[in-house]
Amino acid sequence: MARLVFSINHVFNLNPRNHQSFFLTQTIPPPPRFRSLRCQTNPESPETQEKLVVESSPIASSSSSFPESPNKDINRRVAAASVIAALALFLSTRLDFGISLKDLTASALPYEEALSNGKPTVVEFYADWCEVCRELAPDVYKIEQQYKDKVNFVMLNVDNTKWEQELDEFGVEGIPHFAFLDKEGNEEGNVVGRLPRQYLVENVNALASGKQSIPHARAVGQYTSAESRKVHQVTDPLSHG
Repeated sequence: MARLVFSINHVFNLNPRNHQSFFLTQTIPPPPRFRSLRCQTNPESPETQEKLVVESSPIASSSSSFPESPNKDINRRVAAASVIAALALFLSTRLDFGISLKDLTASALPYEEALSNGKPTVVEFYADWCEVCRELAPDVYKIEQQYKDKVNFVMLNVDNTKWEQELDEFGVEGIPHFAFLDKEGNEEGNVVGRLPRQYLVENVNALASGKQSIPHARAVGQYTSAESRKVHQVTDPLSHG
């Protein structure tokens, strides 16, 4: 919006010294162009005239009497909707891809407790440096949240020398290695490496339903060799990581 100043000089009695000046200030829309309009108050006297000067100012008045355009209100609503959509997308992305192996180990049950509480168990052998393990972490977390009331979920770090016996017992050669155990702790089958999420879902669902067998008793996908283990001594005897 431009600030326009109207200056009108009235010259009376043909005397240039005897004049009055007053200014009217009103805020009107652009364009910021300079225009000069002249009109004679007395057509017979060329010297007596009114001069209307319109000049633009870059400073807009803060008290505009013109109503706000409806388009601005629509634009604000569109902008607010865009912000909400972006936030929803961010949260959705965070929930889907922000789960880490550390989150899984934090919610996992100790191995000894899982074998003694009378529930079937899924044991995942993993390593922090395992790319496939990290990639599958969000899917494993979702399945765990869905079935955690009926099925135990255990995480065993292959770098931890505490689990040497379990590595031999379950024949872990590649990770991630998922072993599916019944209520008595007997292995029903295993899934190794990157495979469709449905493989894990169907196996866990079979355990939760108390079925005698699982649909995918032996399946192998792309995995990381367990021979790359970076073994370390147990620092916490109660740790299952």
